[in-house]
Amino acid sequence: MEVIIRNYKNNKHRLNRDIKAKEVMLIDQDGTPVGVVDIIEAMKRAKAVSLDLVEIAPKATPPVCKILDYGKMIYNEQKKVAEAKKKQVKIDLKEVQFSPSIGIHDFNVKLNKVKEFIAAKQKVKISLRFRGREMAHKDLGFKIFEKIKELLSDSIKVEKQPTMEGKQITMIISENS
Repeated sequence: MEVIIRNYKNNKHRLNRDIKAKEVMLIDQDGTPVGVVDIIEAMKRAKAVSLDLVEIAPKATPPVCKILDYGKMIYNEQKKVAEAKKKQVKIDLKEVQFSPSIGIHDFNVKLNKVKEFIAAKQKVKISLRFRGREMAHKDLGFKIFEKIKELLSDSIKVEKQPTMEGKQITMIISENS
């Protein structure tokens, strides 16, 4: 008996001679269940139609095997993965850092950068880090966040309110849709 042997790198499934079971639950190339068949009979059927015998469910008793073109199966799986990747929405989270003792000009420059990110429909994480004795004046940090929210109130939606996390305050905003 001659069995078709194809070499596929990194097989996820056992196929043809790699199947160790004595009997298998066979599904033919049309998808119709044949029933429990001896492994040699299953390989003969696969060879007769020039296809592979692929172990689909190895943990079942007896294992489920299907007669199909393994190369085509791998190709279709790769297509599905590529299609799923295309449909994924990548969300960019931009970060702008402020400090409690920020000057008015620096504040306006950073605020304009936040406006640019919002106009580009990106989420923005605004953070304010305290250093040393600045921790005694947390209220100044929260006032800066209130000022940002007030100045951008017409164009933003606050997704995460300003919260203290360790030595910094963070807030996440996005475009108001």
